Amino acid sequence: MRKFSSYGPIDMEFNYYVPRQHLIDQARQELLGEDANKGGHYITVWAPRQAGKSWIMQQVLWKLWQDERFDTIKLNLEHLKMTTEVERVLQVLASEITTILKLPDIKINGLEDFYTLFSPTTLKKPLILIMDEFDALQPNAISGLVGVFRNIYNTRRDSPLPSIQKPYLLHGVALMGVRAVLGIENMTGSPFNVQRSLHIPNLTPAEVGEMFTWYQQESGQTMEAEVIERVYYEFQGQPGLTSWFGELLTEEYNKHQPTITPRDFERVYALATHALPNNNILNIISKAKQEPHQELLLEMFKTAEKIPFRYDNPMMNYLYMNGVISYETVDEGTLYLKFPCPFVQKRLFNYFAYQIFNMTGQLYQPFEDLSDTITAESLNVANLLRRFGQYLAKNRHWLLKDAPRRSDLRLYEAVYHFNLYRYLTDFMRGYDGQVHPEFPTGNGQIDLIIRYVGQTFGIEVKSYSNNAEYKKGLAQAARYAKKLVLSEITLALFVEAAPEAERRKYEVDYQQDGVTVKPVFVEVGSSQ
Repeated sequence: MRKFSSYGPIDMEFNYYVPRQHLIDQARQELLGEDANKGGHYITVWAPRQAGKSWIMQQVLWKLWQDERFDTIKLNLEHLKMTTEVERVLQVLASEITTILKLPDIKINGLEDFYTLFSPTTLKKPLILIMDEFDALQPNAISGLVGVFRNIYNTRRDSPLPSIQKPYLLHGVALMGVRAVLGIENMTGSPFNVQRSLHIPNLTPAEVGEMFTWYQQESGQTMEAEVIERVYYEFQGQPGLTSWFGELLTEEYNKHQPTITPRDFERVYALATHALPNNNILNIISKAKQEPHQELLLEMFKTAEKIPFRYDNPMMNYLYMNGVISYETVDEGTLYLKFPCPFVQKRLFNYFAYQIFNMTGQLYQPFEDLSDTITAESLNVANLLRRFGQYLAKNRHWLLKDAPRRSDLRLYEAVYHFNLYRYLTDFMRGYDGQVHPEFPTGNGQIDLIIRYVGQTFGIEVKSYSNNAEYKKGLAQAARYAKKLVLSEITLALFVEAAPEAERRKYEVDYQQDGVTVKPVFVEVGSSQ
C-alpha cells in the first residue's frame, strides 16, 4: 500500500500524490515554445520550500526525454553553493553537461568561453537545460550565468533560422529555486529580464481531499470529512507539511480503528505542534529568529493594524520564499502580510512565547484562595485575566527586563500576548486544563482557547486603541464565539492603564446573536 511522504520528490509507485498535470504541461510547453522550431522560453520555476518544484520538473524532464528532437538535461546545483569562483562553477557545469551528452571536454576560463558550450560546433541537438537549486549559487555566479543566458536567448530570437540552425543551440532553460531570479539582490538590476515565471502554488482543497480519498480506498480505513477539512485548514495545502501530517495521521500514530476521527486529529496535531521535529518547520524557525527577521515577525503578531506586503522588499521576499510569511489580498491592489498557514503561525507563536519567557515564576502564593477564579467545576475567565494583570504588575521588573523592544524602545505588543499565553498555560496545567492559541485570520487576531473540566472557554485578545476599535472588537468576538458554538466569550483588552471610571464604563457585557461578550481590561503599564 502507498504511503504519504514529505522527504524530497515523491515516488509515484509508492507514495500518495496529486498529478498536477496542468503545471507539468505548462512547464513543458514553455520549454518547448509555442513553435518548437522557433525556440523555447527561458523560465524561472519558483515556490517556497517543499512545494513540489523538483517533482514537477522531474516529470517534465521525463516527458522531454521522449522527444528525440532535443537533448534534455537536469543539473542539481546544491553542491556548488559554497563555490565563490565563477570560473570554477562554469567549469563544473560544462564538465557535467559534456559528460552526460558524451561530448569532448571543454576548457572554461571565463564567461566568454562558456558560450562555446552551446554552439553548434559543440552540441549535436538543441538543448533544454533544467537547473535545480539555481539560487543556491553565489550572487556573482548567478549574475554571470543569467547574463550569458540572456545574451544567448536574445541572439537566438534575432535569428530567423530553425532552432537547430541558430547560432546557439540552448533551446530552453528552467532555473529552479525558492526565489524567482529577479535581481532583487543585484544593485544594477535584473540581468535575466527575458524569463517567464512559473509559480508552483499550494494544493487546493480538492487536491488535498483527492489524496486522502485515495488513502481510504486503498486502506479500507475511513476518515470523517471534518478531519480532511482540518488538514487543509491547518496547512493550507502546503505540499510538504500536508504529506508529513498525512504520514503521522495514517501511519505513525494510526490506532488502526475503522475510522479516523477529529479526536485522532487533535491528538496527532498536539504532537506535531509540541513534540515532533520537521525539517521544514525547523528551517522556518531558523529564518524567523534571525534579526532583522524577528522584528518583522513580532510586528505581525500585533492586533491593531496590518502590515503591507511588498515583494520587492528583500526581507519580505526572502521570508516569503522560505515559507515563513505569505500575503492576503484584502481589496484590489492591496496586499497585506500574513502567516502561510495556522500551523506555522502556532509553531512560531509557541517558539517565541517559550523563548522570551522561558520561566514564569510564581503565579500565586501556596495557600492563596483561588476560589473566585477556579474550582473543581468552573472557571471565571475574567478573574483569571485580572490575576494575570496583578501578576504582570508585580513581576514586570524582571519578567520584561530582556524582552525584545522596537527601535523606539517600546515593547512589542506581541510580548504581552506571549506572556499571557505562558501564564495561562502554566496556571491551567496545575488544574489539568489546556490552553491553545488560535489565529482565525492569519495575522493580527489572536484567540486563546481554554479547555477545563469538559468545558471550552474563549478569550479574544486585542489592544485597546480607541472606542471605535473597541466596538469592532466586541462584534468580532461575538462572531468568533458563534463559530465555536460558545454562548460566552471574554474580550481581553490590553491597555497601559485603565482608571476605575473607565472600567465601569467599558467592562459591560455585550450581547449579539445569542452570544455574551465579557470585556476585561488588562493593565500592562508603560511599555517603555
